[in-house]
Formats: sequence, structure tokens, C-alpha cells
Amino acid sequence: MYKKNPSISKGIDWVTVMLYLLLVLIGLTCIFSVEYKSGDNVVQTFLGLKKEYSKQLLFFGVSVVVAVFILLTDSKFFTATSNLAYAFGILLILATFAVGKEVGGSKSWIAIGSFMNIQPVELCKIFTSLALAKYLSMPETNFHKIETQLIAAAIAFSPAILSVLQKEPGAAIVYFSFAIAFYREGLPTLYLIILFSFAILVIASIVISSNTFFIAITIVALLFVFIYWRKIKRDIIKLFLIIAVWGLCIGVKLFVVPALFNSVLKPHQVVRIFATFGIDDYKFKDSARVAEIQKEFAKLGTTKKKPGEKVESYNVKQSKIAIGSGGFWGKGFLQGTQTRGEFVPAQNTDFIFSSVGENFGFWGCMVLMILYFGLMIRLVFLAERQRSTFSRVYMYCVVGILFFHVALNVCMTLGLAPSPGITLPLLSYGGSSLITFTILLFISVKLDADRHMILR
Repeated sequence: MYKKNPSISKGIDWVTVMLYLLLVLIGLTCIFSVEYKSGDNVVQTFLGLKKEYSKQLLFFGVSVVVAVFILLTDSKFFTATSNLAYAFGILLILATFAVGKEVGGSKSWIAIGSFMNIQPVELCKIFTSLALAKYLSMPETNFHKIETQLIAAAIAFSPAILSVLQKEPGAAIVYFSFAIAFYREGLPTLYLIILFSFAILVIASIVISSNTFFIAITIVALLFVFIYWRKIKRDIIKLFLIIAVWGLCIGVKLFVVPALFNSVLKPHQVVRIFATFGIDDYKFKDSARVAEIQKEFAKLGTTKKKPGEKVESYNVKQSKIAIGSGGFWGKGFLQGTQTRGEFVPAQNTDFIFSSVGENFGFWGCMVLMILYFGLMIRLVFLAERQRSTFSRVYMYCVVGILFFHVALNVCMTLGLAPSPGITLPLLSYGGSSLITFTILLFISVKLDADRHMILR
């Protein structure tokens, strides 16, 4: 018979805890390095809570209290309250439409006094992970059925849809991370192939001219007809399938992408995408839309130096300069000129990776990536040793969230992806982000400590 752990430390995976603490420490170091000014009284600034690094230390203290509370909680609490928590999360997101505070053009925050703002869509990642784990661990759930897959997708993407309505598509993108948990639980590989193929198709539609795109797609279609000609002669439906896929590709280029740019995406979001792919001459039908786009280009400092040179976002350009200036070994702690000179916008939040690159160089970035992927691999290891489907699904959800956040944030900082406005886990400044990832990780630690239980 299972006995409740007599001690808070009983069964805890200390490797995960140590990786968590190291990442938080690196985050505090980076925030301090870009905000500290020579002559500042460090003790006073920490106690006065006027600097962001002092506030982040306070948020870390709150996170420690939350982590201890989680470790003292019975694991059955998470299964019993998962659906209720999910409903609360959805209601919290809906509440932002009425009482939300606008930050950066997005009304997706709720103010807690004058000290801290919380973003419900961030917290809802926790509730969604628990709700998915609860649903997929039910004895009657068969994830190989289409109906079950659709219900799971509805649970996963409902907060994402609300996030888009809040003008926060970056936060919505992260909800695709639950596909990793779906795949582990038996989602057919074909679904993921279709998803990634569609993403590549959209990107190709943006960066390739219409004539080139049409010729390339037509050549590919003809090659498929040539390769599978014998099978096509035996089954004419295969020919119609190739034609249908060809038509879908052309439709995405002619209708879907223009609709996104003209009607769905906001001007600043369009500019971020254009800056990533070096586009500055996209043809918009509406002249008013053209004026909005040009205004956003000017506002975000997105410029080109010479005729024919690709545009580049000021934010990303400064970030790349900061990372490149660090070289292999870095300039050293408190020696960065770009980040300490405040040339990099949002350097404590979205672009904090640039301070790692400038201060600690290539080796520092590599160590950071090793810590992140070490944490993810450790969570996968913990997930695979669980007796409970609930615990396994939840941990894979956490792995997916971590992977998407790290990959998107780092690629954004290096100019390899449009800026989605998401944080670097445990490093970026912000109580909402730090507490969210603390809860995500320590629920995993608690579930692993009680892995001999069968949770549903």
C-alpha cells in the first residue's frame, strides 16, 4: 500500500531542482548586468525594490514559497482540480476583455495593485496541461479515435484562440507545443507532417514571388506524376490527389497569405514578419493598409541602408550586434556596451539572450542551451518512468512548452524568426513568467516524487 511521503524532500528529483536554480540564477545575473549602474548602492536597490533585478529577486522568493507549497500538496489534488482550474483559466482570460490592462498594444494583462501584472494566458498553460493530462488519462479515453483527438485539440487550443482575440498571437503559438504530448500518446505522424508542411508552405508563400512559386509548385507536381505514373494508371484517384494538393498550394499563395496580411494580422505583426524575411515591398490592395505598414516600419526603426538591401528590425539588429560583439569568451560580467548602454530594446525581457551572448560569449550561450536541453531531457526521463498516464502527459506538456519558448525566443533574438513577444523561461524579467514556469516544473517534481501512485 502507498504511504504518503513523510518529508518534503522525500522522492524529490534534485537534478531538476538544481537545473531550475541554475537557470534562475543566470537570469538574475543577466538582469543585474544590464541594469546596474556604477555607483549604485546594491543593498539599497535590492531592499528598495526600485530596480527590475530587485523585483525579480522578490518574484523568485515568491516562487520558492509556491514551490514549497506544491511539494507539500497531495498529488491527487492536481487530478481532482484540473478541470476546475482549466475553467477558471478560461474565465480569467475572458475577464481581460472587460478589466484587462493594455501593455504593448495587447489587452491581455490583469493588474495586481501597482506592483505586478499577470497575464492569464501564461497561467492558463498550467491549467491546460493539467486538463489535457486529466482527459487523456481517463480509462475510457482512446486517443486513436478522431473524436478524442478533436476534444483534446479543443482543450489545447481554446486559450490560444482567445489569445489571438486579445491581439497576442505570440502567446497563442506556444499552445502548439501540446502537439509533442499528443504525439507521445499516439497522434499519427501524418498529422505532424501536414502541420509542418503547411507552415513551410506559408513561409514559402511569403518569401517567394508569385511566378517563381507557381513554377516551382507545378514542377514538383509534375515530378510526382512522373514518379508515380504506374500507380496513377492503376488508380486515377492518385492523380486527382496530386492536383488537389497543387491547387491547395496555389490557394495558400493567392488567398490565404494575402488574407492574413490584409485582414488578420495587425500592422506591427506584419512588420515583424517582413523584417525577419527582409521584405519591404509587399503589395497591399488597401492604400490605408500601406500607410499603416509604413508607419510601423518607421516606429519600430525598421530600415535599410542601401537600395536593394533587405530591411532589418532595429531591435533584432541591436540584439545581433550585442551577441556578435561577445565573441567566443564574451566581454565579461558588467562589461557589455550594447546591453549596458540600453541599445537593445526589451533587453531584460524578450531579448535577454543578447545579454548572455555579450557578457559570456559563445561558450556562455552554449552552456545555457545545455542547461535548457538538460532540463528537457531530464523531464522526458521522469515522464517515461511514471506509472500514471496523467503524470506522463503533464510532463510532456511541460517539455513542449519549454522547448517552444526557448526555440522561439532564441531564434527571434538571432533574427531567425519573427518576434512573437514570448519570454525566455526562468531568465526573462517578470513575475508572471517566473511563477508560471516554477509551478509547471514543481508540479512535475511533485508528481515524480509520488510516481508510485496511479493518478487519474
